[in-house]
Amino acid sequence: MKKSLQINYKRIYQDILEKKFPEKLKECASLLNKDQLSILDVIDLNQKIFGRTDKQTFLFNQRLRSYDKLTILKILEYQVVNNLNNSELAKHFKLSRNTITRWRKISKEARK
Repeated sequence: MKKSLQINYKRIYQDILEKKFPEKLKECASLLNKDQLSILDVIDLNQKIFGRTDKQTFLFNQRLRSYDKLTILKILEYQVVNNLNNSELAKHFKLSRNTITRWRKISKEARK
């Protein structure tokens, strides 16, 4: 049986901060002190370290994003807690409305 490979984002970002951006260590310390980073934490860290990207880089990176089940559920929970519609949620997390709709549909089917 194959083991799934877990990427240690905490270690990756710790190394990036120590070697290239030591001035941003304090700003990112709260996230790096967590036992395990969620996908949302990784996105937040990336934003804090590298800042905003140009549109072409953003679109390229957006295609490469993937979300685990826990992160999807947190995003959908954020929608309920903040009383957002699919468009508002998609804009907040920079996702497509179709993605949100698909996640909601899958989530409802899983609850049945």
